[in-house]
Amino acid sequence: MARESEFLALGDSALRAVIGPSSRHLALIEDRFKVLVETPGGGVSINGSARDRAQAKRVIETLADRAETGAEITEADVRTALGAAASQPRAGQGSVAPDAVALPVGRRGAIAPKTAAQANYLSLLSRCELTFGVGPAGTGKTFLAAAYGASLLRRGQVDRLVITRPAVEAGEKLGFLPGDLNEKVDPYLAPIWEALNDILGPDDVRRRRDKGEIEAAPIAFMRGRTLAHAFIIVDEAQNTSRLQMKMVLTRLGEGARMVVTGDPSQVDLLNPRDSGLKHALRILENVKGVGVQRFEAQDVVRHAMVERIVRAYDADAASRRPAADLEDPDS
Repeated sequence: MARESEFLALGDSALRAVIGPSSRHLALIEDRFKVLVETPGGGVSINGSARDRAQAKRVIETLADRAETGAEITEADVRTALGAAASQPRAGQGSVAPDAVALPVGRRGAIAPKTAAQANYLSLLSRCELTFGVGPAGTGKTFLAAAYGASLLRRGQVDRLVITRPAVEAGEKLGFLPGDLNEKVDPYLAPIWEALNDILGPDDVRRRRDKGEIEAAPIAFMRGRTLAHAFIIVDEAQNTSRLQMKMVLTRLGEGARMVVTGDPSQVDLLNPRDSGLKHALRILENVKGVGVQRFEAQDVVRHAMVERIVRAYDADAASRRPAADLEDPDS
């Protein structure tokens, strides 16, 4: 194939984001697509075959669009864009639209979707009273739910951010853990607190918790409550029983929204077939006001190795699925 050059004009902030620290981002793009990317004044020049140039161009445009929203561009963002461009060779497929929802709440800039699935997830969160975000670890489903809830709280569109999840991972009972309720629950909600601290800052999170604007509780403490004018995050929902899932879903009150996140392949219950998440997805997916976003291995944005691990486990599960389906009449 003939190797030609193509020039893309970029603003200063977009150009810095595309180049990356010590030109690391450019090196990743060059290595993946076998192109030469240079940075003459005002943009980048891409030299390579037509196919390689087109894929590298999509990556650079994706990164530039994110940078223009004020979002911080990390190496994980670059790897995600590389994977999307490599797996979707035709323009416009698998990439995030430039006008996709961005949340202006991040301490280091706006939080923008990194994949098409994340963009659709944020769209569902904005349109639906109840949203399910399901898929493997590292796809951003919990982080984006926390970011969206924080944005509603900051804008005064909800009075409270309520976070709940089942406390079953370590097989411990809350009563045996030291401290008050917050101290007992916090270890189970560490991923949520890490996300909120990253989004709002530890001081703001602490202040809002003290004022009751951010509340965390195990699912058992949701019984009998009506949560009005709140954004509710039900995390690790694959570890709820069917009865728990029904109970927490029916806590929705006036002006409230809820997002339920989980990974159906990571059930820690003694009887995995009792998981309320799989059951709820089956009976609620077509109900008015309910949105479902399913993330796949290619949506992993945490680390390239995580995607490879997820794919390996998915392949192993697929090889055993016929026998498992026979055992689970509700699948």
